[in-house]
Amino acid sequence: MKIVDARGKLCPQPVIMTKKEADAGEKEITVIVDNETARENVLKFSNKLQFVTRSEEKNDGIYIYLNKEASDSCEAATEAAAEDSIKKLKQDKKGYVIGTDKMGKGSDDLGKILMKSFLYTLSETKPYPSFLIFLNSGVKLTTSGSESLEDLKKMEEAGVKIVSCGTCLDFFEIKSNLEVGKISNMYDIVETIAESDNAVMI
Repeated sequence: MKIVDARGKLCPQPVIMTKKEADAGEKEITVIVDNETARENVLKFSNKLQFVTRSEEKNDGIYIYLNKEASDSCEAATEAAAEDSIKKLKQDKKGYVIGTDKMGKGSDDLGKILMKSFLYTLSETKPYPSFLIFLNSGVKLTTSGSESLEDLKKMEEAGVKIVSCGTCLDFFEIKSNLEVGKISNMYDIVETIAESDNAVMI
């Protein structure tokens, strides 16, 4: 069994360290992390690769056990997941990376008005983008109190992938206030951008 000690590592290092061992063909991996966000990110990544996973908390960290089952059913599931990934890749053509809760430079009040108007206009214009990624203070737009929640929920219901950076939510201490979309990590964010034809930074 391969042991990956990712304690003290910032996002997305625990995921990248795990990926390195999975790419090397390791079937059984134990990943040790020291925070809940890292645990969630490693589990999400591992499940994507069809590892059977479980985790437990010990005095010296959170232990995540990954096991690749070499069974026909698992191989079939892997093939199905690969087909789904191909379909998703074909769909994810264009999206926006929103790194602030304001638009433009100058007046912050005006910037907030412009961002609200931008997201509303986006929700009223077809076709919708394939994804919206929120980073830095942009995550405030997906949490309680945001004036754009209805517009974002409308797009999410229509199939738009909406994700917010988990590290950013933790930084602003608003992770529990997320109202729309899912929490993501930098590895998944980079992967989504890399698979797209066009990612526009706002």
